Parts: sequence; structure tokens; C-alpha cells
Amino acid sequence: MDQIITPATIIEIEEALAQVAEIRAARVVSSDDGVILEIHVLATPHKSPKQIVRDVESTIMARFGIPIDHRTVSIAQLGRDAAPRDTRDKGRARIKGVSAEVIGVRASARVSLELDGEIYEGVAEGPASTTGRRRLVAQATLEAVAQYVHGDFGFALEDVTLVELGRERVAVSCVILVTPLGEQPLAGSAFARQGENESIVRATLDAINRRMNFLTTP
Repeated sequence: MDQIITPATIIEIEEALAQVAEIRAARVVSSDDGVILEIHVLATPHKSPKQIVRDVESTIMARFGIPIDHRTVSIAQLGRDAAPRDTRDKGRARIKGVSAEVIGVRASARVSLELDGEIYEGVAEGPASTTGRRRLVAQATLEAVAQYVHGDFGFALEDVTLVELGRERVAVSCVILVTPLGEQPLAGSAFARQGENESIVRATLDAINRRMNFLTTP
């Protein structure tokens, strides 16, 4: 009998598959009653599709104890010029600058990030409400990252907020990763100890940093 899985488990499976060296992104499709129907994988061309399918089966069995029928797995491979990424720190962003400005009823945010030794700057503008200003900082962060990935993948801001947890204020950011295989929600957080705006940048980066090593092409 097929093993029933929850939507949260599906997200965990997709994240586990994305950590396999040759896999850039994965999308799991399940039935309404929680049975895996299809697994779609976007991979580099450095292994044969059969080997990648075996990697998918082994990963899901080892991490979740779920047997996978190889016929449910489909592989789409990138071009031969897609180099493997075997450096763990690749794509890890460092904050170089964060600034925000309010003029009348409009606000703007500018975020500079260092990625692989290069500086990428994102800018966002919009209404100067409290919520709007926070969103602009997160959007500017995602804009800087989007320049780094050259538009191969998209990041959409779902929401960003600051919450009180005990004695601490914490920034929480929810981002939607958009790939050729569909959408995936990502979340990150950061303590607001070094200023609200920087904490928003850190929370947004925390949401996507684990994915950066698997989504970028040298």
C-alpha cells in the first residue's frame, strides 16, 4: 500500500533532493489523499538520468523511509555548459550595505550584497507605510540576488514581519522560489539586534541561502 505523506513532508522531500549535488530543483506531485504520483527533477548533465533516478530513490528512502517507483521520476537535464557546483560557500551572500529613504509618501530601499566576490545591488520603491518599508527592504534584497542568478530562477516576496519572541524581536521573511518546475515556499528569520532593516535582509537571505548553492550557474 502506498505511504501517505503530508504537504509538509513534500516540502521536506523537495529540499532533501535539492541537496543532491547534481539536482538543481525538484517538484513532488501528490494526489489529494497524499500519495506521491510524480517527481520532477531539474539536474545538471554530469550523471546519467538513470543514476539520478537511483539517487532520488535512495535519498527519499534513506531520509523518509518512503519507497519510490522509478517510473514516477522524470529528469530534465540542463545544457552541457552547466558546471557542477561543489563549493559549499558558493552563493552565500554577505551584506555590504543597507539603506532606506522616505520622501513624502514614497519610500525606497537599497541593498548591496557580495556574492562570489562580486557586488550586486537591489533597489525597490513604493508607498512609505510601515509594512511597505519593510517589504521594500526584503524586495531589494531579492532584486540583488535575482541579478546574481541571471533570471534563471525567480524569488517572490510572500510576506515579511517583525515579531516579539520573549525578550527578542525577530524578523521573519517568507519567500516563494519560482523554478521551471513550479513554486516552493521558503522561510527565514534573524534576530533584530543590529537594526530592523538589516535584520530583514538577514531573514530574507536566511530563507534562500540554503538554495543558492543549487540554483546558480558559474
